[in-house]
Amino acid sequence: MELPHRNMKSAEDQAVATEADEETAPVPRFAYSILAVIMAIFCLSSVVLNTTVIWVTIRHRQLRQPINYALVNLAVADLGVTVSGGLLTAITNSMGYFSLGRAGCVIEGFSVAFFGIVALCTVAVIAVDRFVIVCKPLGIVHFHPKHAVMGVAFAWIWSLIWNIPPLFGWGSYQLEGVKTSCAPDWKNPDPLNMSYIMCYFCLCFAIPFIIIMPYLIIGSIAHGGTTAKAEAKVARMVIVMILAFLICWLPYAAFSLAVVFNSQFYIHPLVATVPMYLAKTSTVYNPIIYIFMNTQVRGFSFLPRHCTYFSSIKTGSLPRCQYETR
Repeated sequence: MELPHRNMKSAEDQAVATEADEETAPVPRFAYSILAVIMAIFCLSSVVLNTTVIWVTIRHRQLRQPINYALVNLAVADLGVTVSGGLLTAITNSMGYFSLGRAGCVIEGFSVAFFGIVALCTVAVIAVDRFVIVCKPLGIVHFHPKHAVMGVAFAWIWSLIWNIPPLFGWGSYQLEGVKTSCAPDWKNPDPLNMSYIMCYFCLCFAIPFIIIMPYLIIGSIAHGGTTAKAEAKVARMVIVMILAFLICWLPYAAFSLAVVFNSQFYIHPLVATVPMYLAKTSTVYNPIIYIFMNTQVRGFSFLPRHCTYFSSIKTGSLPRCQYETR
């Protein structure tokens, strides 16, 4: 005999789904399916591209330069966002509701926020590195691997410090957007929660952005000046990477800030989901920029640099791609 509860969601899952239904306007089922497909495509691309960056850099000693430590760390953080957030969001969207329960919401919210802030801080570290090297405010300074390791370690420790408090009651992780993913609770007007959100926003969003913006402006000027050719190429790559990162993250930061200052601020769940998904797509753009704007990485990766033709009396001219490793 079939058990009565066989095909039913758990009580906790039902509570989460019910909460989502009560707090948001109805979202068409096909919209969840579209979001699931979009996230699945970006997740697959992110895994392939970021894994390529990590694998190529680790395999080839020539690429183990101080700045590449930070770039590989960015790839690791992006993979973390993809696995802990993107894949889970694709699954929950395909189901049409958040199926992981309260514990799953906390774990996913913490993981995505943790890896996301690591990525943001890593971009700030890269900006500082390039500012010092290209603009030379301290004269000629040479960055060594130990400096890069210190910057990477700082990104992880800083993110951990400010994402742990919600696990112990200062702040919390709640459903957001179309209620298929979780994030820090931007809406709760409780003074204790608001104190955490304000600290979090200032120390994990505002400060990295403030660090990044001067390099974006001054670095662009220096890039057009007398900067050495090799450094100019790296500067151009970092500027494009920072621009892409800001385009992806600023809408989410602005939307979150609007909710913080006005807890009654309403926007349709599908519209509110756009900044969140845009932020998660940054995990794809970073490795694309790194691979295609870095000739050395392209040379060591699986991408062909050029093709030549070899003549044969019997077979004619046949194209054969040469893989340059330099």
